[in-house]
Amino acid sequence: MTDNLGAPLPVFHDRDCDLSIVRGKRVAVIGYGSQGRTHALNLRDSGVADIVVGLKAGSATRAKAEADGFTVLTAGEAAANADVVAVMVSDEAHRDLWRDELAPAMQPGAALVFAHGLSVRFGLVEPGLDLDVILASPKGIGPRIRDLYVEGEGVFALFGVHQDASGGAHALGLSYAAALGCGRKGILETTFAAECESDLFGEQVVLCGGVGELIDAAFTKLVEAGYPPEVAWFECFYEVKLVTDLMFSMGVAGAFGRISNTAEYGAYLTGPRVIGEASRAAMDEVLAEVRSGAFVKRLMADYDAGSPDLLARREALGQRSVEAVGRHLGEVAGRARDD
Repeated sequence: MTDNLGAPLPVFHDRDCDLSIVRGKRVAVIGYGSQGRTHALNLRDSGVADIVVGLKAGSATRAKAEADGFTVLTAGEAAANADVVAVMVSDEAHRDLWRDELAPAMQPGAALVFAHGLSVRFGLVEPGLDLDVILASPKGIGPRIRDLYVEGEGVFALFGVHQDASGGAHALGLSYAAALGCGRKGILETTFAAECESDLFGEQVVLCGGVGELIDAAFTKLVEAGYPPEVAWFECFYEVKLVTDLMFSMGVAGAFGRISNTAEYGAYLTGPRVIGEASRAAMDEVLAEVRSGAFVKRLMADYDAGSPDLLARREALGQRSVEAVGRHLGEVAGRARDD
């Protein structure tokens, strides 16, 4: 039996990357949230001496950036004197930020760096032909990437060059990714489209949308069938991390070798029933919406309206019964620690 895997992606490590390239650049990190702070701190600790942070006036993260020792400017001011502009604000903010502040300030020959390919892939940002456009996407949540860097480790990164105006974008991108600590683990070369489309699909179908809905649906089914909510919470929510951690460290097959025969045999019989033809058809629809830009169009329409749909759904999520049970059991555990 053969698989459908294509040729493996090129992989780079620290030995393949020249840190002196990014160390010699003036870098502006735009945004100082989860990713922005991690990029700025890791770059500095890797020897990049000239870093400024670009923020909106009145930004809530200004004090944090200044406390970390960075000069804070407006986005336009930061970009105007930078060789590398790393755009680390939320995806939906890229369009207006680019149009109003960054595009008028960018210097010919400078490089734009993105941690996610969405805004370039779907035309929210259309860089001039005189700019390098680079993807440096560490695969992890910002604070965890930072923690691993400090511990002398790193996370995988996806890297790509969308536009090479200078002739040096490839080497610069690798240098930047290595300065984040990703060369310690592996920097895989791909495209903006492949990273962006697969990321959106994975978030919606598995990581956030799929897992969240599966947990809630299974929890609700048990409670409606008369099982205690606390018991349902443990079986459908609490143990998810235990099993996925095992899968992460050993692979699915390895994890199945460590669980009970009862759990393993039930998984073989039931997994394909839950994730059956209807689920695969839904996945086809999701992927089509991602590739066509329909999802991004809906995202931006909601953003332009003040995000009413996002905010309403966020509020409703917090009201689900599985969340209330989790809060209750957290309080129980807290009282036990206090005794």
